[in-house]
Amino acid sequence: MLTINRNILAALAYFDMFDYPLTYGEIYLFLGEKHCQVAFNEAINYLVAGKMIYQFDKFYSLKNDYLIIIRRNRGNQKAAEMIAKAKEVGRLLIKFPYVRGIGISGSLSKNFADERSDIDLFIITAKNRLWVARTLMHCFKKLTFLVNKQHNYCMNYYIDEQQLQIAEKNIYTAIETDTLIPLEGDVVFEKFYAANSWTRNFLPNKTLRLASAKPLKTHALKKLVEFLLNNRLGDMLDDVFLKITSKRWSKKTMQKKLNLRGIVMGMSAGKHFAKPDPVNFQHRLIERYKNKLTYVLRHTEERVAQ
Repeated sequence: MLTINRNILAALAYFDMFDYPLTYGEIYLFLGEKHCQVAFNEAINYLVAGKMIYQFDKFYSLKNDYLIIIRRNRGNQKAAEMIAKAKEVGRLLIKFPYVRGIGISGSLSKNFADERSDIDLFIITAKNRLWVARTLMHCFKKLTFLVNKQHNYCMNYYIDEQQLQIAEKNIYTAIETDTLIPLEGDVVFEKFYAANSWTRNFLPNKTLRLASAKPLKTHALKKLVEFLLNNRLGDMLDDVFLKITSKRWSKKTMQKKLNLRGIVMGMSAGKHFAKPDPVNFQHRLIERYKNKLTYVLRHTEERVAQ
């Protein structure tokens, strides 16, 4: 099988795990290797003609099922509404002490949402103050439960300016990194993308989103709190909050508490990062993707041989 055909099927297979068909342009962006436009166009047409992939309107899918096209269109409409709300949330959260950048992650960053979707946020903080920032923000989130707005503030991934590079480097983290929608902090996101240029090894055609991030503004209360904590007290508080939070999350994992998606709750925490434990979701998803891609390629080769 030609390499370009494999790359097209691989891109579709990844998003097929989420029942998410892709447009012509999206497939090209998520190819694992660079190919000229002419060869890409010929390969798409060949795969469609051989019924190895299916075209519905402007979308392509591994499934011969128009319902997933309807689902995507509805999800895109819902996402537009939620992204508008996320921008409001970003304007608020950027005012918290030591917060330097805010972006949209998760399914919403792929322009999809449904009734169960949250606003997942990616937060970049100042060096050595991640845990001060995170604690203050999560204290605020406790208040949002009182008005049933907690789903708008899912601040589940933090890194600080000391360690901008994502540690895990695989197809999942590459897609998550390259589909982030920066909302606040244009300068820090430029540094973030520069630190994560490794994603080009997985997605050489993907253009990173920078234009949407707003410049960082000065807020009086934020400036005052940072002034008061830019000392040994701030260092001590950051370490204490890290220890308290790590201990609490370790206990949740040991007790096998489940989140709303039925996954064991777990956090990977360090001085410069706080993120969902990659073992609980990321590793399983990658294994699922490998198995799916193996099946798709084998099935396609059988179709070609017939």
